[in-house]
Amino acid sequence: MPMYQVKPVCGGHIEVDLPTCMYKLPNIHAQDGNGSVSDHALQNGEVDPAVKALEARQDEIMRKLYELKAAVEGLAKTVTTPDADLDLTVSSSLCSQSPTNTAFQSPADLESLLGKDLGALRDIVINANPAEPPLTLFVLHGLLCQRYRVLSSVHVHSSIPRVPSQLLSCLGPRHADSYARQLFQLGFTLIWKNVPKLQMKFSIQNMCSIEGEANVARFLFKLLSVYPSDPALATLVDSWVDTAFFQLAEGGPKERATVLRALNSALGRTPWVAGSDFSLADIACFCCMQKCISASSAPANVQRWLKSCENLGHFSPAKLFQ
Repeated sequence: MPMYQVKPVCGGHIEVDLPTCMYKLPNIHAQDGNGSVSDHALQNGEVDPAVKALEARQDEIMRKLYELKAAVEGLAKTVTTPDADLDLTVSSSLCSQSPTNTAFQSPADLESLLGKDLGALRDIVINANPAEPPLTLFVLHGLLCQRYRVLSSVHVHSSIPRVPSQLLSCLGPRHADSYARQLFQLGFTLIWKNVPKLQMKFSIQNMCSIEGEANVARFLFKLLSVYPSDPALATLVDSWVDTAFFQLAEGGPKERATVLRALNSALGRTPWVAGSDFSLADIACFCCMQKCISASSAPANVQRWLKSCENLGHFSPAKLFQ
């Protein structure tokens, strides 16, 4: 069945003036006198040399793009996890040299906590008063150095006239590769300054400063181990941390005696303060006891727990400043 016909909207041949602002390309097809394409353009399977040159140029561009993509991916991997193999070797050697190293049940992922920051060292800057050295800070710094590649430095603010030599070396000797910041995962800068409370700044753009040794300790410990998923257990850990700083470290004799009785009772049921696993509660209670309570006067369960903490090897920096 023939289809219906439609009259042309315009009759005759229409001349169209093409713009002359664009560059012109030669016609790769041969045409006869009537303007139709003839078959001799691809005779014997041959292609016009102009087409061959265009294809070769395209292949060369694509090859260079793939090479550039591979180079960028390799560079991004190097910047994101600098010396990943070296870090693994260093961590393994530290663990082998320290058989009492505590294995945290839920290791933390640095990028999930602090964000993926390509090419930039994550700097943690802490202001502390030398009149009250933050013992938990020294312990957590040592644990961070076992987990990550940390660039540590100690400075003195102009508000402090003089600082004891042991406080200037509290974070250990200067790293030999400290000039190459891209080799490290964390920057840990301690500034001795005349401040009423411990202050920590991590990301000025995304977060405000953190004040108080207990809060700074919580932040740093989360870089080592994920907080318990059980809300009751997480609350128990936080409760012991607050008790250690506000009642053991800052409380009177009666408050300290009450805390010691509660601590002795808890350690009679579990090997560690907040249960069967080592946690921030143990670090906080141990460091606060070093400031104000003699180990010989502590109850039996507390003395046993103190020896267990010392056997771990993590608390040696805190004992230097007791």
